[in-house]
Amino acid sequence: MARRRNKHLGSSFDEFLQTEGLYEEVTALAWKRVLSWEVTEAMKKEGLSKSEMAKRMGTSRSQLERLLDPGNPNVLLETVQKAAVAVGKRLTIGLTDAPRAA
Repeated sequence: MARRRNKHLGSSFDEFLQTEGLYEEVTALAWKRVLSWEVTEAMKKEGLSKSEMAKRMGTSRSQLERLLDPGNPNVLLETVQKAAVAVGKRLTIGLTDAPRAA
């Protein structure tokens, strides 16, 4: 009986995600989780309640809740920018070259 070789054996996790067509989705969710965590930590450091944070951002508490929910990838850059300013931070975004598919 022939053994079936695992097509992912020896590949990186990124390559696996790309092969499965999940790379962009997983990467976006990971970045969202990091942003949620960073905003939450900055709020703690500043001693800000959610209500005060939303007030500083000039937005609703429900909008802030969406930003702070690590499982919700739907957030506008404008919202992230407002959150950064509200806690004395600056949002930086850049583009880098994607790795070439083998």
